[in-house]
Amino acid sequence: MSHAIDTPNAPFALDAWRAAVAHTVVPLRIDELGGVAFHGHLARTVVGNVSLFEIAATPHVVRRTPELISDCDGQFYKLSLQLAGSAVLEQDGRSVGLHPGDLAIYDTHRPYTLTFPERNQAMVIMFPHELVDLPRDEVARVTATRFPRGTGLGRVINPFFVELGRNMDQLSGSHASRLVHSALDLLVTMLSQELHRRRGPGANPARSLAREVREYILEHLGEHDLTPSSIARAHYISTRHLYTIFSAEGQTVSMWIRSRRLEHIRRDLADPLFADRPVSWVAARWGLHDAAHFSRLFKAEFRESPTAYRERLLDEHGRWAL
Repeated sequence: MSHAIDTPNAPFALDAWRAAVAHTVVPLRIDELGGVAFHGHLARTVVGNVSLFEIAATPHVVRRTPELISDCDGQFYKLSLQLAGSAVLEQDGRSVGLHPGDLAIYDTHRPYTLTFPERNQAMVIMFPHELVDLPRDEVARVTATRFPRGTGLGRVINPFFVELGRNMDQLSGSHASRLVHSALDLLVTMLSQELHRRRGPGANPARSLAREVREYILEHLGEHDLTPSSIARAHYISTRHLYTIFSAEGQTVSMWIRSRRLEHIRRDLADPLFADRPVSWVAARWGLHDAAHFSRLFKAEFRESPTAYRERLLDEHGRWAL
């Protein structure tokens, strides 16, 4: 699904822009910059629970203030790819300049500021926290960090996002979900590499252990006998210590395993590659072999049964055809 909103170069242009952004993104404080009358273009494409925006505008400042943040808005990350002009992103005590080809990530559930000092164009991808297989406190360490196009993984990953932004009109049908989630997988790879680089030889042992435990869980997520006890044994720690690692984020290890499994299952149910596989097979692929138990978990998490979810996608995409 996609639509575009254009604001004319008129006195009410900024008000129209504020209303459009509040409706399609999250509530933001937006102000003109440098005395230039505001003019902007906003195009939005929705793929599942991921929104992609193409934004072009005159100089302005965007602020996500504490007063505007509400749990009702949901908790999302935004990936910003600068396509033309420059921008300055501020969050979590960091400030970074972005130029064409640069990527950066930020969190809508914490205050941030984006300053666009000149005419600019950007692609923004907004997606729920749970689509990232990294702890939120880890992602918070790399918000407002510049990932340039010309170094490291940026040579491979950034051009992919550039082409994605140029071809947003092609993101239709069931195969769009696979493409968008592949893009998010690349993002997680980039963030993980940066986190590894920052840890270095003097890394905090507790943080390193938490990372190793989560990586182990993700590697063994499809095994039905993955349990807190087996995870603790694999890392030569007590189950009490394991529980402590996860309690810091207000959840249990079992909750984290369950949420990761359900998110991967939901993703596979939307993937045309597995369209001919039974729902029970998809669930078992991620370690949930009791079909009835899985169905209850899925409905409790996503408010519809896995079968209803898949049938809805079939109706929307015409038997998965583009």
